[in-house]
Parts: sequence; C-alpha cells; structure tokens
Amino acid sequence: MKLGLITSICDGMDFKEVVDFASETGLECLEVACWPQGGAARRYAGVSHIDVGNLTRDRAREITAYCKARGVEISALAYYPNTLDPDLEKRASYIAHLYKLIDAAALLDVNMITTFIGRIPDETVSENLEVVKEVWPPILDYAKSKGVRVAIENCPMLFTEDEWPGGQNLMTSPANWRRVFEALPYDNLGINYDPSHFVWQQIDYIKPLYEFKDKIFQVHFKDIKVSQAALEDVGIMATPLEFMSPKIPGLGDVDWGKFVSALTDIRYDGYTCIEVEDKAFEGSLESAKRAVVQSTAYLRNFVR
Repeated sequence: MKLGLITSICDGMDFKEVVDFASETGLECLEVACWPQGGAARRYAGVSHIDVGNLTRDRAREITAYCKARGVEISALAYYPNTLDPDLEKRASYIAHLYKLIDAAALLDVNMITTFIGRIPDETVSENLEVVKEVWPPILDYAKSKGVRVAIENCPMLFTEDEWPGGQNLMTSPANWRRVFEALPYDNLGINYDPSHFVWQQIDYIKPLYEFKDKIFQVHFKDIKVSQAALEDVGIMATPLEFMSPKIPGLGDVDWGKFVSALTDIRYDGYTCIEVEDKAFEGSLESAKRAVVQSTAYLRNFVR
C-alpha cells in the first residue's frame, strides 16, 4: 500500500507546493482535487490543484516529471459533485467537467478519477437507480475507451438540513453497492472506500472489504467520532452532524489496526489517502498541514 493525501485540505498551496509538502512528509501519493475554476460553496469543495480544462500535453509532461523527481505519484484526479442533481443545468455542467477529468487522467497516465454517483435527495433508491442507468453508461463507456477507472466514494453526502432527506450520493451501503453494480456492470467502476462513513451509519466497516475486494480501487483514511450521549438525545433520524464529527485517523472510533489488517487480507496494495475534515485542525493552512503530519505519523504504525 502507498500512503498519501487528498489535496483538498491544501487550499492556498499551488500544485508544486503540495507535491513538495507530501514528499517532505514522507507521503507517496496524492489524490489531486480538480474542481472547475471558480470553485464551489460546499466545505472541502472548490479546490483545484490541476486545471484539467486547460491541461495540455506539455503541461501534463511537466506535472509528471515534477512528481517523479519528488517521489510522489498521483493516485487519482478528484471531483465530487452531485452527478444526479435534479437541476438538469447543474447536472450537465458537473458531467461535462467529469469528462475533462477523464481526459486529463488519461493524459497524465493516472488512469483513475474519484467522484460520487450522485442522488436526487427527495426520490427513493429505486427511482434514483433508474436515473443512474440513464446518466452513467455514457460516462463509463467514455472512461473505458480512455483506459480510465472510476472510483465512487461511499460518502452519503447527508450531513446537514440542506441535504435532507436522502443525501447526494447513492453509494452509501453494501446493499446499494450491489444494486448499482448490477445496474452498471462495468469493470472500470469501483469504490473509493472510506470506513468512517460506515461507522456513523452503524454498518460494519470491515466485512464489506471481503465481499467487494475486487471493487476497492482506492481507500480514504479518515476517522469519525460518534457521540453516544448526543445520539441518545436526537436519535438516528437527526441530521448526522448532530451526533458525529469527522476526526483525523487515530482520534476517532475506527480501529485502524483491524481495518488495515483486513486490507492486507484481501491483498490490497493500492493507494490510501488521508482525508482531513477535522474541525479541530481548521482555521489556517499551517493547522491543516499539522493534521496531515500527525495523521501520517500515526498511520505509519500500519502502512509501511
């Protein structure tokens, strides 16, 4: 396994500065945030360290050479919108940018993008699956023609009242994964697995690794802490941030020894990326960098 980070926490740094920071911290890979120029209002969204809309072959060669010189690989290009947004104009703009990511991933010889499958929040899972069958085959066919894999993160995108009731991503549980993979039988479609999203949903975060071992394209290392006292007060029907909070690895409820042990059981030897969404480390770039350094030191107990 190779240990790295997703670069969205490095807002304010340019691409070379992020690569230098990763190299100096002893990290081996980067999941590079590639949002459209102009950004987005959502927390941790809108960051762009590679302008995929204007990526030329010469610029791609420059990026590849710089990474190689610093001993850092690009694991994937990242963009996480709601690809099934009920606003069809927004949906079209999101999908158009996904195609740019696919082209850039092929040009950089990265060959993987990370994103969400999307969800219409006020429609059922079955209704959403019918839309998935319309929206995703052309995207996956195009990615396949370019030799690019698409890794869908298992984040429900259901945290606050504006995402109620269904959230913005359908890939939230093993049950939904089975239905999506049955609807989209593509070898280049897989999972960007984040165990923290299963902790607060009260789903076993180790067992699915074995059933879906061939679909694990990348792993996120993010922790989460559930407040039992808050949960007993607001109940499971509350918006999730009322009873849980994201943490850096080692400061939450994930048992990292057992989780990484399961990854070794399935012979996973791909990329693992630290994702920092811990409010205790927000407020400045230096604080965010400290979160990455502390997470790296902890995770090196398990990933070498």
